[in-house]
Amino acid sequence: MENKQKQLTGSRRLAMRGVMIPLAMILSYVESLIPFSFAVPGAKIGLANTVTVLALLRLGLADALLIGTIRVILTSILFGNAVMMVYSLAGAFFSILIMSLCSRSKKFGIIGISIAGAVSHNLGQCLAAAVLMQNQNIMWYLPLLLLYGVISGLVTGIISSGVIERI
Repeated sequence: MENKQKQLTGSRRLAMRGVMIPLAMILSYVESLIPFSFAVPGAKIGLANTVTVLALLRLGLADALLIGTIRVILTSILFGNAVMMVYSLAGAFFSILIMSLCSRSKKFGIIGISIAGAVSHNLGQCLAAAVLMQNQNIMWYLPLLLLYGVISGLVTGIISSGVIERI
C-alpha cells in the first residue's frame, strides 16, 4: 500500500480528500436512517468507517486523521450534538491509531485492520464515556460493544476490501 500512498500527491491527494469527506458524511447519514433494534443501543454498522479504512490504506495516517476528524465534526454539527462529537472523536482517534499500527505490522489484512478499528472505536468511546460521566460502571457495557465491534468491523472490512480491489 505504501507505493500507492506515494503515487497520490498534490492535486490527486487533495481530490481524494475532497471526495472521501462527503462520502463518509453521506454514509453516516444513510446509516442514521436505518432503524436498528439490536441489544446494543446506539450501535451502528459503521459504514463511514469504510472510508476511514480506505483513507488510511491509500493516503496514510495524517490524511485518515484529517478526514476522520472533519467527518465527525461536520456530522455531529449537522445530525448530532456536542456529546456525540466528543465520543465520536475519541472513538475515531483511537480507532485510526490502532488501525495504523495494525497495517504497519504487516500481520493484518484489510478485514483484520477493520475489525481492530471497530473494536478500538468502541473501546475509545467507552473510555471517553467513563471519564466524562465519572462513572466506571459504563465499562460493564464494553464486552457487548466489543462483540458488536467484531461483527461491524467484519462487515466494513469486507466492504473496504471489495472497494480497494476495484480502485
